Amino acid sequence: MDAIPINTDTGPQVVLELIYRLKVKDVMTPDPVTAAPGDTLRSIQEAMRDRGFSGVPVVEAGRLVGIVSIGDILSALDGGWIGERAEGRMTRSVIVLEDDMPLTFAITYHQRYRYGRFPVLDKSGKLVGILTPTDIIRSLLVEMNREVERLESRLKENAEPPGGETVRLAFSTVRYDFENAGRASGAIKKALKDRGVDPAIIRRVAVASYELELNQVIHSVGGTITFTLEPGRAEVRAEDRGPGIPDLDQAMREGYSTADEWIRSLGFGAGMGLPNARRSADEFTIESAPGRGTSVRVGFALKPDRA
Repeated sequence: MDAIPINTDTGPQVVLELIYRLKVKDVMTPDPVTAAPGDTLRSIQEAMRDRGFSGVPVVEAGRLVGIVSIGDILSALDGGWIGERAEGRMTRSVIVLEDDMPLTFAITYHQRYRYGRFPVLDKSGKLVGILTPTDIIRSLLVEMNREVERLESRLKENAEPPGGETVRLAFSTVRYDFENAGRASGAIKKALKDRGVDPAIIRRVAVASYELELNQVIHSVGGTITFTLEPGRAEVRAEDRGPGIPDLDQAMREGYSTADEWIRSLGFGAGMGLPNARRSADEFTIESAPGRGTSVRVGFALKPDRA
């Protein structure tokens, strides 16, 4: 997808948090224009031309049975079958998204397949929307504007960091438990919000804790996420039980990943976890060795000096 220019230091953190928070159904265009198997390719071409679409899903009894893309139309024009029914010439092997998938999946799909649009299905298999790169950019911009409004509102309230209270939270992670991935970072974010921590700092802590939590789910055999909030400071510590990292310098490079193809097919394993955590934190330390597991500590000053 196209890059979104941000002119503030906290901008990239806002984008990362929104990508983690939003789901496909929050971003997609619902109730898409569709065609029937019996429609001619010429009628579909006219609809695509009039509406500026690069593809139209073909639906029968609410179920997606194919898609007519601009490539299919061009082939039909060249081959002389533009007057034929869609069911005989449409693309039947369609890559789809599910509406409950995280937005990270959609971004990965767009980067991998380079398609202009993806049909979106619900859990029952019914077509419920279409997702394009434009949908993603537009939704992120809208959500970012809302974040700015919330931040301005909080600044007007002059909320102070937490006083003498100390909070400790602990969570366990399980290998490949993607359904619960994000539970720890969500609870950490809530604890910070409940205590009036600056929203810009909350965003950085949320990004770092999510990345560390997801790293354990993907790369380790399970571990713990421990959060400590004390006057003037917050800390997240992630400790797992192996297999360890043989080359820390390489692991800290953006884009480097040991995730297998199955993990990548799920939309994870882009090699940005540790670099994102380090970039978000005021303090970052990591210790690891093959067979001994990995320990990562990220610290944050609660005064909004970086906001």
